[in-house]
Amino acid sequence: MDIFKYNSEAWDAEVAKGNPWTKPVSPEEVKKARNGEFRLLLTPTKPVPPAWLGEVRGKDILCLASGGGQQGPLLAAAGARVTVLDASREQLDRDRQVAERDGLEIAAHSGDMRDLGRFADGSFDLVLNPISNCFIPEVAPVWKECFRVLRSGGSLLCGFNNPVVYSFDRELLERGVLQVKYPIPYSDLTSLTETERQKFIGRGEPLEFGHSLGDQIGGQIAAGFLLSGFYEDIWGNGKTEDRYFPQFIATRALKPQ
Repeated sequence: MDIFKYNSEAWDAEVAKGNPWTKPVSPEEVKKARNGEFRLLLTPTKPVPPAWLGEVRGKDILCLASGGGQQGPLLAAAGARVTVLDASREQLDRDRQVAERDGLEIAAHSGDMRDLGRFADGSFDLVLNPISNCFIPEVAPVWKECFRVLRSGGSLLCGFNNPVVYSFDRELLERGVLQVKYPIPYSDLTSLTETERQKFIGRGEPLEFGHSLGDQIGGQIAAGFLLSGFYEDIWGNGKTEDRYFPQFIATRALKPQ
């Protein structure tokens, strides 16, 4: 299976379904961002700490796998030079629509987050990567490419899934029962039976991968980054997992001077 092609088309469909991560920011939010008032999300509910962002005006920022008309437009309105790369053309259209609506400049690129070859070394001051690497089979190329395209002293702000969530039986989880079933790392391609996998494919849902913390956090360190920030988050909508553990992690990683 061409997982990039499948998941890009699945996310195109998520736009039509109204997935929360595909809903653009409002004109009012853009207006506030022009005055320096905005909040960015790497995970579902907790905003990125202002200290992680610093002053964004005049900075070159890559919103990686971050289409949907959310982070990119707010940063552009706040004065940053914004580039958005996403696998979903429909998600990128959200950014273009907001840019046209509110008079913003955003460079939108369709592509794989594992391959940033179109960008020169040291192109960006900041890379913003909300939860998305659960849709690719390996994350090491992402960390290496982010390190390469960042300038010295630049930072990578990333959100990703706590892999423990992938260890549970999904059907039981939906019924409020946490029963361990799968080892980590997890893959919809290899951990599920063909019958189980076809249920997701039949519904057109994106296929996911539960990467280990060794690959997520250790992978950033192996790529050369220095971790300088960390927080956890939950869904915040009453899901079973919220009662037991945080399902999401956000990190701030710096490229040394």
